[in-house]
Amino acid sequence: MAGMRRIGQRLRGTFSWGYLFFLYLPILILPLFSFNDSYYISFPLKGFTTRWYQELSADPSILGALLTSLQIACAAAVLSTLLGLMSARALTRHRVRGEKSLLGVIMLPLVVPELIIGVSLLTMLNHASAGLGKWAVVLGHVLICYPFSVAILMSRMEGFDKSLEEASLDLGSTHWQTFRWVVLPLALPGVIASVLLTFTISFDEFLIAFFLSSNEPTLPVYIWGQLRFPKKLPSTLALGTAIIFVSFAVVAFAEWLRRRDAPKKEASQ
Repeated sequence: MAGMRRIGQRLRGTFSWGYLFFLYLPILILPLFSFNDSYYISFPLKGFTTRWYQELSADPSILGALLTSLQIACAAAVLSTLLGLMSARALTRHRVRGEKSLLGVIMLPLVVPELIIGVSLLTMLNHASAGLGKWAVVLGHVLICYPFSVAILMSRMEGFDKSLEEASLDLGSTHWQTFRWVVLPLALPGVIASVLLTFTISFDEFLIAFFLSSNEPTLPVYIWGQLRFPKKLPSTLALGTAIIFVSFAVVAFAEWLRRRDAPKKEASQ
């Protein structure tokens, strides 16, 4: 019996490591070729160079796309976190009719393909003659970031001790003052984690931005457009490498914040 258990553990470990290798090998190859002294992706490498990274700062089109992505990601992160905070507060502290159904509707964008969301928003905005641009991309990104924000903030708020809020109200504080001085400080790690995670999701998103960005492409859309030009490929690889490391750092920091001092549910719950 013990031997079968060890074999099962080894098989699970082998499968897990094999899956991670298959998943992340292409991502590990990307930084390797970003330092290759050649316009073409091929082995063996021609030499080591950092000039592709130096060219990034001298290309105004890249900087413009980067600025557009940062503006959209910041707006989407703030709006989705504000909506998520209000929704999480309502779902964890108040009786809401059809709570499970409502939560299912909130989480629906997680399972609907982004292609469908992008085409639907494009059709709706064109029918309303509302035009496309940054604000349209922000709208689409809030739609897909909002469920992540709700999930993070609900997990943070569900473990709060309600007696702290009741004590604040008994001492004469208003509901707003209780939220400002009691609830918000306790939820702050979750709020920061939500902002960082939704910022990363919005910054890296491609399909919705492709349909709605008009003549101001986001960085992922710009990178996709540059893949048609071989001489632009090395700089694109360097840019992609920088995005990978920054995104990894932001997501790791957001997860660390979410887990740090996470409130524990009482054993009776």
